Amino acid sequence: MKIVLATSNSGKIKEFSRYFDTNITPYSDIIAPFEIIEDGDTFAANALIKARAVQNKVGDEYIVLADDSGISLPLLGGKPGIYSARYARVGASDRENLNKLVETLKQKDTTKTPAYYTAAIALVFKNIEYVTHGWMHGSVVDTPKGEGGFGYDPMFIPHGHKETLGELPQEVKKTISHRFQALKLMLPLIKMLQRENP
Repeated sequence: MKIVLATSNSGKIKEFSRYFDTNITPYSDIIAPFEIIEDGDTFAANALIKARAVQNKVGDEYIVLADDSGISLPLLGGKPGIYSARYARVGASDRENLNKLVETLKQKDTTKTPAYYTAAIALVFKNIEYVTHGWMHGSVVDTPKGEGGFGYDPMFIPHGHKETLGELPQEVKKTISHRFQALKLMLPLIKMLQRENP
């Protein structure tokens, strides 16, 4: 049974693919990309909105996964939070969002402050829905380093490390990332559905 990812974000597709021993297909390989309005007020709500929208289009023969994730800074009252992908503006690039957060830290005269990533992963299959969560805690710095990862990775230093996610090897990042933590909880559910729906 095919697993379809409700995103066309190349960074997310690569990251998800590392966790599966079977192929995972971006939904845009099956149907034409379409706009999904993410108007939920939590990561879980937005992940479910995306998964439901894609499942309605591709049909019941697919397990659809969707991820909503972001970075939160207590210093900023939890921002960017669910607005991480559009922190600079709607349609902003990863670089624009990162630059805005760097500039915000500089305006606060802060070179380093606690932060955490949240990932919510939603699964929709027929009339079944699940959501799992994962977190990664650390700090953000006002000087991005490294070319690895995507999003805010070059400015995020996970607890227990001295390098940013942009500098750390993928093998290390894979084991500590918020997305990995959420996927570890989701994988047994996926396997159960695959066994019961060959």
